[in-house]
Amino acid sequence: MNVNTLAYLGDAVFELYVRNYLISKGIVNTNSLQKEAINYVSSKGQVAILNKLIEDNILTLEELEIVKRGRNNSKSTHPKNTDIITYKKATGFEALIGHLYLTNKNRVNELLSKILR
Repeated sequence: MNVNTLAYLGDAVFELYVRNYLISKGIVNTNSLQKEAINYVSSKGQVAILNKLIEDNILTLEELEIVKRGRNNSKSTHPKNTDIITYKKATGFEALIGHLYLTNKNRVNELLSKILR
């Protein structure tokens, strides 16, 4: 599957996981939920999570390859609120989540449960 499509799916899946996590923490005010969610789902938040997964040697070689493919996709535009390097790394993270969602939902749960505590 196209890496941009995987990233598109991964973005939605990750946001859903984050929203469920924040609600489970007891946050009920929608403004508070949105502000807290941004810490996770922004490009900077996703890169911080990805870096932690890499530093802790949690990702497999196959998963790292998917991140690399996502990071190196040919799309050269990016949002104004982040630099291109951060955006590409976040796209790699999203591609990984999208790929795992399609191929191994248990692994998605495993990774995200390590992140969202």
